[in-house]
Amino acid sequence: MKHIILITTLLLSLSLYAQKKQPYIIYDAKGKKVSYEKMVKRLTEKDVLLFGEYHNNAIAHWLQLEVTKDLKEKRALVLGAEMFEQDNQEALDLYLAGTIKQKQLDSMARLWKNYPTDYAPLVNFAKENKIAFAATNVPRRYASMVSRGGFTVLDTISAKEKTWMAPLPIAYDAELPGYKKMIEMMGGHGGENLPKAQALKDATMAHFILKYLRQGSMLIHYNGAYHSDYYDGINWYLKRQNPGLKIGTISTVSQKNIHQLEKEHLGKADFIICVDEDMTNTY
Repeated sequence: MKHIILITTLLLSLSLYAQKKQPYIIYDAKGKKVSYEKMVKRLTEKDVLLFGEYHNNAIAHWLQLEVTKDLKEKRALVLGAEMFEQDNQEALDLYLAGTIKQKQLDSMARLWKNYPTDYAPLVNFAKENKIAFAATNVPRRYASMVSRGGFTVLDTISAKEKTWMAPLPIAYDAELPGYKKMIEMMGGHGGENLPKAQALKDATMAHFILKYLRQGSMLIHYNGAYHSDYYDGINWYLKRQNPGLKIGTISTVSQKNIHQLEKEHLGKADFIICVDEDMTNTY
């Protein structure tokens, strides 16, 4: 009996130790721990999922692929990503159709430096399963133009260029928390046009999410967490155009102690992936 008690105690201790060494924990908006399975089950009923990532976070990228695979078992999917700009849609479509190879995609599209490790698995999953993939972001040069000169600079571009962004004029609310916080973080040095550039990106991503969303399908969109945290950004533009849309959100955060969600992260999203700050980054 003593041996059984000893072994049971040892196994319990090892179990507790293993729990402490988890690389991540999922929380709901109120800070309650949630299982991966329950998160996926709750997300299944949504029309759109905004998966907010840290661009260099290995856990977030792994979970993006796993969530996508598991949701495909329950729903017809369309995918979309901030990491692809709308004027690269043709190149992306050619790759998905098998018309061009990866090397050609590399030369035809402006791929992020971490594309091979972090986004290629998602694109290749779409290719293998014949899933449409939307390049939702505005070409960065237009966001740069707005950051310097405001929305009025967009009046000078061609009709063709305007097809790569949300319809003009861009709706804009300077009082949205995310845009106000951006100015605060810059200490006023970025000027009032910096959040307008962010708004152009958010509005454009929302526009193409709605354009590619199909009746009966679910669109999973991968974006930096800042674009959808606190139900702001992309979410605001989606709701403005389609108030009845069922939107699910995920955010990624990093903490030294992942076993209790810090107050500053409460309410960031429907589900918050809290990653150990010692986790290796992809770049």
